[in-house]
Amino acid sequence: MEPILMLLYIYSFFIGIVVASFINVVIYRVPLGLSVAKGRSYCPSCNHQLAWYDLFPIFSYVFLGGKCRYCKAKIPMRDTLIEFIGGLIGILCFHHYQFSWDVLVVFVIIMILLAITMIDFDTMTIPNGLVIALAVPSVVMMLLHPEVSLVSRIIGFFIISLPMYLLIVLIPDCFGGGDVKLIAVGGFLLGWQLTLVAGFIAILIGGCYAVYLLVSKKSKKGAHIAFGPYLSIGIVISLLYGNSLINAYLSLFLL
Repeated sequence: MEPILMLLYIYSFFIGIVVASFINVVIYRVPLGLSVAKGRSYCPSCNHQLAWYDLFPIFSYVFLGGKCRYCKAKIPMRDTLIEFIGGLIGILCFHHYQFSWDVLVVFVIIMILLAITMIDFDTMTIPNGLVIALAVPSVVMMLLHPEVSLVSRIIGFFIISLPMYLLIVLIPDCFGGGDVKLIAVGGFLLGWQLTLVAGFIAILIGGCYAVYLLVSKKSKKGAHIAFGPYLSIGIVISLLYGNSLINAYLSLFLL
């Protein structure tokens, strides 16, 4: 690998962990109704405002031994793991799209979906503000990729979200309203073909996880699980690899 390319991968990783550090703030503050734009970061255990040298993603965790500098409370390992995942997402986006605007836009989309995933896991809700935030890069992708027609995007908006909404009417609480909004915006982002792929992946992974919970007796029959994370996974996989998956599937019938 050329040195300049290696530096770009490293740069992508560092950008990823920095943005993911902000995503951790979003994950913590949004469910509490706190502003993500105002106020310095602080320790949730002692409420001590953190100094600038406490805020280096991943490195601060290592240097501080996984504990708050001021009260010695344990820093959640999950926060550091999310920062590391953010770095991997940065590398993935650069590797997949190289030198194009798609790198930035898709990176933003995946980071928003990461925030939605963790908040839904924690609270079983998907904040409207994050769904609206997801709509912005989705419109940008429409401008960058006119090959996906507006008609396809409009059909994608409704092709899964409408059946999900009707199911909610018939079977209350089978899905959350946030799930419907999320797949609607995701459908506009992807177009109808890739939206079907995303929905299939979400149902497959979510269904497997639900079966695991039942078999392991970690959840009772009829209990609800957060579906937003699986929709997010489906959207990301479909966005990055959906066309390849469709082509591979169709090739099975063309032999």
